[in-house]
Amino acid sequence: MAAKNSADTSKIALHQIFWQFLIVGAISFGGGIVAYLKELLVIRYRWVDSDEFIVMLSISQTVPGLNSVNIAILMGDRLRGALGAWAAAIGLLLPGGLIVMAIGILYGINSDHPMANHVLGGVAAAAAALLATVTWNLGERTFKKRKSLALLFLTFVLMSIVKWPLYLVLGVVLPLALFIYRPTPASKTEAQP
Repeated sequence: MAAKNSADTSKIALHQIFWQFLIVGAISFGGGIVAYLKELLVIRYRWVDSDEFIVMLSISQTVPGLNSVNIAILMGDRLRGALGAWAAAIGLLLPGGLIVMAIGILYGINSDHPMANHVLGGVAAAAAALLATVTWNLGERTFKKRKSLALLFLTFVLMSIVKWPLYLVLGVVLPLALFIYRPTPASKTEAQP
């Protein structure tokens, strides 16, 4: 994944990778972390371009683990190898891990309080709104293509209505997407300047 339009990444220090991912881990809530990562990696520091970020996100969604952690590992590895991957992953996970531990302790002490469930309901609603916003921001270009919308709808139906597990949905949608978006003579001539 060589960067075409992104900034020179050869001089990025491990502490800078750790610090930037630590900040993202500390200020992102709910499903908004991918949007923060895009802001950091694509817009602010230009470590990758938008297309490279989408490739990283696609890879991250097809392997086990959290998308944000997988992106951090891929980006850290791209910037500084294995040490960069460790610095990015630890930086991203540390704030959330500490916050969740503190909230878990507080919830354990106050779990019988009536406000506890109301607070959790509000947090869940805010997280759903953040996830919807991130989905729209990342997929805005994709939502304008009929083929992509058909694949999106099929995935939604199989996951949400039919309730298939992810591996079965991928087994159906992935070969279909590869077939629909296969290179054709017409697409090759469009790609050439």
